[in-house]
Amino acid sequence: MAKKPTKQDDLARNVTPPGTRLTDNLGHAISDDQNSLTAGPRGPTLLEDFLLREKIHHFDHERIPERVVHARGAGAHGYFQLDTSLAEYTRAEVLTEVGVQTPVFARFSTVAGSRGSADTARDVRGFAVRMYTSQGNWDIVGNNIPVFFIQDAIKFPDLIHSVKPEPHNEIPQAASAHDTFYDFISLTPEAMHMLLWVHSDRGIPRSFSMMEGFGVHTFRLVNARGQAHFVKFHWKPALGAHSLVWDEAQKIAGKDPDFHRRTMWETIDQGGTLEWSLGVQVFTAEQAARWDFDVLDATKLIPEDLVPVRRVGRLVLNRNPDNYFSETEQVAFMTTNVVPGIDFSDDPLLQGRNFSYLDTQLSRLGSPNWPELPINRPLVTVSNNQRDGHMRQTINPGRVSYFPNTLGGGQPAGVPAARGGFATFPEPVGGVKLRARPESFSDHYGQARLFWNSQAPIEKEHIVKSLQFELSKVDTRAIRMRMLDHLEQIHPLLASQVALALGEKARASEHAVPGGSADAAAETRLLAGAIARPTASGKLLRATALSLESGQPKTPKGRRVAILAADGVSAEHVAAVQRALKTAGAGADVVGLHLGELGGGVSATKTLGNTDAVLYDAVLIPGGARSAQALSQQGDALAFLAEAYKHGKPVAALGEGVEVLSASEIGRAVRDTPPAAPAASAGDAVQHLSEVGSARRLTGAGSTALAEHGIFVGTNGQLESALGRFVTALAEHRFWGRPRLGQVPV
Repeated sequence: MAKKPTKQDDLARNVTPPGTRLTDNLGHAISDDQNSLTAGPRGPTLLEDFLLREKIHHFDHERIPERVVHARGAGAHGYFQLDTSLAEYTRAEVLTEVGVQTPVFARFSTVAGSRGSADTARDVRGFAVRMYTSQGNWDIVGNNIPVFFIQDAIKFPDLIHSVKPEPHNEIPQAASAHDTFYDFISLTPEAMHMLLWVHSDRGIPRSFSMMEGFGVHTFRLVNARGQAHFVKFHWKPALGAHSLVWDEAQKIAGKDPDFHRRTMWETIDQGGTLEWSLGVQVFTAEQAARWDFDVLDATKLIPEDLVPVRRVGRLVLNRNPDNYFSETEQVAFMTTNVVPGIDFSDDPLLQGRNFSYLDTQLSRLGSPNWPELPINRPLVTVSNNQRDGHMRQTINPGRVSYFPNTLGGGQPAGVPAARGGFATFPEPVGGVKLRARPESFSDHYGQARLFWNSQAPIEKEHIVKSLQFELSKVDTRAIRMRMLDHLEQIHPLLASQVALALGEKARASEHAVPGGSADAAAETRLLAGAIARPTASGKLLRATALSLESGQPKTPKGRRVAILAADGVSAEHVAAVQRALKTAGAGADVVGLHLGELGGGVSATKTLGNTDAVLYDAVLIPGGARSAQALSQQGDALAFLAEAYKHGKPVAALGEGVEVLSASEIGRAVRDTPPAAPAASAGDAVQHLSEVGSARRLTGAGSTALAEHGIFVGTNGQLESALGRFVTALAEHRFWGRPRLGQVPV
């Protein structure tokens, strides 16, 4: 089960345990708050009913203004533990004291939608982490994407106004596929790099625990000798970074709009954890000066090929909030919450955020005393001369509330930097006051091109389809054409493929061939053109760590499997599957035609009517003749399988369960696939699969070819082997290139 808070935790967070006596807000015992005070049983309500007024007054004001951005969020408690000291670079104790567990609260969120929107919208994800350090609160207020749409914070209101629902009709909610957003973006070339990230698989993560986090901006680390280095902060997920596909994301929004927050809550509630490594890219000003991009430009990243990410610590989330409003909703992250040894750069977007966040908290939480709320309060002693204001909770004794003073013994007094006080790095500044961008910010396409070049073919396909989807919903042709001009600057093939869906034949014909893909000769020509222009990219043509299809940790931990079953299912098979998954750190639901007992002690916890394949990472059909016969005749069960196959997920069948696989679109797809290779082993396997016949055609010699596509079958002596390979395959996430994938309807 989830970690229980200690009494010390409760006191620190001002937790009030449930009581047995009903009281008002000041602790007065009351006998009845279910009936108003009236003049007689049917008479008018009396103004003197202070209990009614207090209860209604509190209810009327229990909602605070929704966040303008990042409104849809979920949070959890945990700790950060440093494994490698960075004392060479910083005097921040949280980054120098190895082995210390620092309490943490993290919040994940979508950006554009309201609190009532769905978790799986294509969007940037907020990734905010607060560390309650021994030197005060340190907040890394980041995203799951390392760059941003704009370079200067003064453009932020325009960006958000453009992506929010259009003001004349308040449509669409939590979506960027509309005219105003692309009108703004098409006139803002600096947004092109971020735009590709959002339209990549990064824009629809599989779960909070399977997405990266980034501090976005360049910060400074300052050591005890006053020396400074630049730094970028990264969160690397222990489970690897993985995504949904767009069809899944849309369906999950209807099936379970709380998908991400529910997954996190249930993982922790069942005793699991969510984990990331803290990584840093540390570099000097001299290194930065040699690169062909500006590290103060938030639309640029530093490729890991230039500065590898050093993993120095571990973030573990292991406790759910006790109350969503008090903690997740009232938490007030601040980019200015830094500790001595961590400082800012001159990034103009960061400088603007430093102003905006304080202004936002004052507006949302209604008082300059918002830092006194339990979730915002640091664990160290707060001592200053700030007083009073709405909802002041601290009681400050004494007569002195100013400095300098003698009546208070000259305290509280400042702490010199040499003894741990915060001091801004003394960087020389100078220049003419003006409103302008530096020339070093002017390349808006180089890193977008680098990102595109670094994607795997399936990822490029997803980017194209996402842009096709969104731009096809833009009604104004002039805006669509401006966007195609920008995409042309990134890569002509990208522009041509998007143009096909928009009916812009003239543009499409130059770079495209029938079927929407470039032939080898066309790709060669493009490689000689757009790809071979390494601007704003550290002279790299491609960069590692930008693709989700390579370099990710491979583990089945955290995966969720649907076990399709009906009355008469093999209890032995189900028990074996559940044991194997539990050992691997994965979980499962038995999905039946009805809830409850299916025989042999197997109980269905989900049904085909209340869940869906898009909510799972894989599907398995155990044996049992009666179960297999019932599922083979159930259209919803066959559609469940087809959807998992279509989305590239591992699929397995044991014993008579193979009959269900054979009856589905999966069986039809593999049987109808002609031989694809002359090699004896592969050819024999494909030929075997091509023979129309019973479910036996899906076993034996063909099982090796099936396994290459993430399909595992086992009967009799093959059961244990098939199950083992299936569990291993969970770590692969997706299997693309399956037979007749495009022809499988869902």
